[in-house]
Amino acid sequence: MPKEKNSTPARDIVLASTSPYRLQLLRQLGFPFQVAAPQVTESIDQQVAPELQVKYLASQKALSLGAKYPDALIIGADQVFMDARGRILGKPGNFEQAEEQLRQMAGRSHVFYTGVCVYDSAGGQSLTDYTTYRVTLRSLTRDQIHRYVRRENPVDCAGSFKIEGLGIALMEKMQGDDFTSLIGLPLIRVTEMLEHFGVEIL
Repeated sequence: MPKEKNSTPARDIVLASTSPYRLQLLRQLGFPFQVAAPQVTESIDQQVAPELQVKYLASQKALSLGAKYPDALIIGADQVFMDARGRILGKPGNFEQAEEQLRQMAGRSHVFYTGVCVYDSAGGQSLTDYTTYRVTLRSLTRDQIHRYVRRENPVDCAGSFKIEGLGIALMEKMQGDDFTSLIGLPLIRVTEMLEHFGVEIL
């Protein structure tokens, strides 16, 4: 009978994020890792393409922890979305902004951009990429939006909804290759990147 593979990777792995959603996602891959807050100030520049912004911020988050973890694989991620008017938006931050975001989004399609970076702090090499995911929201009344925001409190989520929770009830259609990218960490791409650095997930 073949011996079961050890699920502990040879390298330390660090998730450069304070997001509980990314923490839960990375746990799906079944290996131990550490979590640390990245030393980066997030800001959105409407003059820079969203895919470039999320790739840059994801890499900056990962690289910001290189000195603290000099022999680790550090994972950084960032997410924004582009609304139907072509504006790049991020987390609402409070109830009022969350409701306003959803009022603007209702009945329209929007594209989410999620950047991810895996940085080898020992060797200095990094891999950076981004994924997209399109969502179309149902037409929603102000009362429905108000009740949703008060029930689920999505103020720390780009787009003002939690797709893994009640947010699915806001949706008319979803299109993309990896639904985990919509939650904030594209696990398909993360798996490929980690395997590039010698981490065998399976």
